[in-house]
Amino acid sequence: MIQCHWDVDPLDESGNPTGQKSTRVCFLTEQTSHHPPISAFYVECKEKGISAKGYDQISARFTGTSIKVAPGNHNLGIFINIRQKDGSDEVWNLTHPAAHLGGFISGALSITVQDVCYITCPKRKLKVILHYLDEPWVGRSKYKVEGVIFNYDPEDDTITRIRDVPEKDVKARIDGSWVSELYYNLPGSKDKNIIVDVKPLFPATKFIPDEKDQLPNESRKMWQKVTDAILSKEYGLATNLKIEIEDQKRKEAAEREAENKTFTPKYFVVGSEPGIPKLQTEGRAVLDAMHEGEYRIPSANSTS
Repeated sequence: MIQCHWDVDPLDESGNPTGQKSTRVCFLTEQTSHHPPISAFYVECKEKGISAKGYDQISARFTGTSIKVAPGNHNLGIFINIRQKDGSDEVWNLTHPAAHLGGFISGALSITVQDVCYITCPKRKLKVILHYLDEPWVGRSKYKVEGVIFNYDPEDDTITRIRDVPEKDVKARIDGSWVSELYYNLPGSKDKNIIVDVKPLFPATKFIPDEKDQLPNESRKMWQKVTDAILSKEYGLATNLKIEIEDQKRKEAAEREAENKTFTPKYFVVGSEPGIPKLQTEGRAVLDAMHEGEYRIPSANSTS
């Protein structure tokens, strides 16, 4: 499991801090399945009434020219919940596009995205199709993306391509680069309005529990020796330490099977709704404590 938080400073349109009070964002994740490896996650900003959750699972395969990394079968995207002023909830689902690690032939490794992903909100009957365009075989990657925002019928959702969207349903069109400026323009207008310029943005500082507050099963502590060995370029030692951890986990799984025990996550309830994990009481308590600036140490018998 991993727990951490960020204190995010508000920025103006130019990406500069406004000097206003920071907003806290808290994160909790736990491995909920070992075969296949799947983790549930929950991100929350109480002050803004926004949370996000889902399952982290990927699949990777070699295509002949690149390695394709795509969502696994249990990864149905990120489900973002926005609390409205009237107390109701608005849920948006964002699916993940596949990424490609290429450049093996040229010797210049690079990551590109060549796929289509979708953003939907049944309550507002809005859908977004984002098409990450193919990159050239030679020359510099442009990281181009184009898309459309349109009204759709959640009960009869059949449109998967931008060109199939009826013009009467279009709310806006999107184009630009996902590593720099992204723009939109409204129907009947050629004026481009900027959505975001990611170039001046930078990750907020991540805060993690002090070492004394980390459980033995927390990922940072469990893999610390492996991390240290890699940073010291002792790759043989890192491999041996990794094997030790994996063998121990296999032994624990075998013991549970011999005792006819089922592995149960400590912080999440899984399986109640496809793609959407729910917090258990202990998971809710961990997040609430983080919002108050304290890392709560659960009972020591956690096995995930």
